[in-house]
Amino acid sequence: MPDKLKVLAKYRMLIIDEIGYLPMDIQGANLFFLLMTKQYEKMSTVFTSNKTFSQWNEVFADVTIASAILDRVLYHCAVINIKGESYRLKERKEFMRQKQQIVNTLFDQGNI
Repeated sequence: MPDKLKVLAKYRMLIIDEIGYLPMDIQGANLFFLLMTKQYEKMSTVFTSNKTFSQWNEVFADVTIASAILDRVLYHCAVINIKGESYRLKERKEFMRQKQQIVNTLFDQGNI
């Protein structure tokens, strides 16, 4: 595992999508902390999540580890909070609306 951490720490930018989608066990949280420590102030990291920072203790299974990770992540950061509907959900709703219009049109014309 140390070799994997070294490989990940070499990149100039690390993008971690949907952090918190699945909670980490204590071992995973410790490994993630080691990664954040290795990259701390050396490279850029982008996180996407639907979890607030106050919910990260649920993600990392330990309040102390979550606090240590957030300390490193938030020290030199720009937080961009995007509110609104997910693009995937928005597109899916539009697709379903169009599909429903087609079905309604078929019924209105007596084709079914």
